[in-house]
Amino acid sequence: MRSLIWLVLIFTVAVVSATVLGRNDALVSVFYDQWRLDLSLNLFLLLLLGAVLLTFAALQAASGLLSLPGRAREWRLLKRERAAHAALREAWRELLAARYARAQRAAQRALELQADVPELKGDVGFSVLAQMAAASGQHRLQDRRGRDERVRQALAMARDRNLPGAAADGVQLLAAEWALDDRDATRSLALLGELPPGVARRTQALRLRLQAARMKRQPLMALQTARLLAKHQGFSAEAARSLLRSLAIEALEGGYDLQQLQQVWQALDASERADAWVLARAARRACDLGHPEQGRQWLQPAWDQIARLEPDARKELSLALVACAAGAGTDWLNRVETALARHGHEAPLVAAAGAVFAERQLWGKARRPLEQTAAADDLPARVRRDALRRLAQLAREQDDEATAARHEQRAAGLD
Repeated sequence: MRSLIWLVLIFTVAVVSATVLGRNDALVSVFYDQWRLDLSLNLFLLLLLGAVLLTFAALQAASGLLSLPGRAREWRLLKRERAAHAALREAWRELLAARYARAQRAAQRALELQADVPELKGDVGFSVLAQMAAASGQHRLQDRRGRDERVRQALAMARDRNLPGAAADGVQLLAAEWALDDRDATRSLALLGELPPGVARRTQALRLRLQAARMKRQPLMALQTARLLAKHQGFSAEAARSLLRSLAIEALEGGYDLQQLQQVWQALDASERADAWVLARAARRACDLGHPEQGRQWLQPAWDQIARLEPDARKELSLALVACAAGAGTDWLNRVETALARHGHEAPLVAAAGAVFAERQLWGKARRPLEQTAAADDLPARVRRDALRRLAQLAREQDDEATAARHEQRAAGLD
């Protein structure tokens, strides 16, 4: 196609030339002093065109010759700029390859080359990337003082030049992560607290906040962060459920009096309060603090629907009721009898029924469940020990001191 276009252009030029220059009737005379030079018009035009082209070529050659020093300087600057970019790429490449000392040297070389290139001196993004590459290498090499100094410089540059937020946010996120590596949860939380609201809700920021909160033993903060992570699908559904459960239990463990425990309980979500494991741990914690009535109050709604729960959930609730049986009223008799009628083959539920019957001193109903509980090897030792002590109490009620002593001895032998 290109050849065809050139051929058409050549033919066009030939036609125009033949039309314009076909007749050579004109004459051009040049007078100089006593000399006279006669030229045909066509020759004069060709010479004039040649002179113009020659003059243009001479001017171009002179311009190129005079611009050689400037072009050489630009070439040297371009070479330094390319070397600086190459050093920065090498720094990150060595960093990813776990050659941290080389990465630090390459980043420092990039910064030195940047200082020699006017076009790069004002490039704050380049400086921040180089500083963070060097800081990452220093962090891996345990040079905390040098790392913190580079982080400070990178943050100062990013903020002073109003660099787009991604740079400063990235520096702060890395600094918060490194603070966690140093086991400094307070500093990590402080850095995360300086992030803009939108950045603070990003998955990485939430993960760091969760780790810092757990490290600082603040389960409620960790629980709130874990909820946000679960909402953002930062975990799988099963992992999120397990994590939220463990954090809720940890928060309940931190209640050292009933008021504090109630405050933690109210801070939990409805789904967390409905979780059998969380509910059971809250009830047991209330019993440990000397308030079994509060534990039973929390257990009551779940026990009213215990037939709908999974066996593992019934086990947790049953064992919690065993711990909170002290002072159980007559309203619990109907609940445990109904549950026993439906799931009498489950040892934890039998243990709960025996504990409630014994607490109400219904020894006729309590004997069989207590004996089954004492013989169930799959139950916790403390539950079997409580059953044996209640059986000893029943034996003493019947003036059978030998049987009571035997039960006490068995209870003492359980670890």
